[in-house]
Amino acid sequence: MITPAYARTMAAYNAEMNRRVYGAAARLTDAERRAEQGAFWGSVHGTLCHLLWADQMWMSRFAGWDKPTHNQKDSAKLIDDFDTLRQARTDADERIQAWADTVDAAWLDSDLVWFSGGSQAERRANRALLLTHLLNHQTHHRGQVHALLTRHGQDPGGTDLPWIVTASM
Repeated sequence: MITPAYARTMAAYNAEMNRRVYGAAARLTDAERRAEQGAFWGSVHGTLCHLLWADQMWMSRFAGWDKPTHNQKDSAKLIDDFDTLRQARTDADERIQAWADTVDAAWLDSDLVWFSGGSQAERRANRALLLTHLLNHQTHHRGQVHALLTRHGQDPGGTDLPWIVTASM
């Protein structure tokens, strides 16, 4: 399905895109970042919180990170202060990239078993599929944030993978 190189590439891409999105979000006022805009997680701030929450949750399963302090329903409230959220995002991206450097084919080919709080059931799935989900989830919700930022006149810059990864590596 995917390779260790893919995991490293996408971890680098997500880190760079998060840097760009947070840079654009920092140019908004706090009220603009928190304004309800009809996105699934409400606002720019809420969606950024949810993304960090999801990464922390999956990385707790993949690499033993601490689980987030909020449940999924409240994930949009994970961190109240934007500067603290931004630093937590930067730290998480660095840790995800370092972890991605350790991913090998054997890990990707194996299954993960975990207890899902959302479904209140034990789950089992292929790790490559789950890692693809984590990376795709980032892109999906970050795209929503990109649209919200554009609505506020902020341009996070290009999003094309081949040029982003080449520029950041």
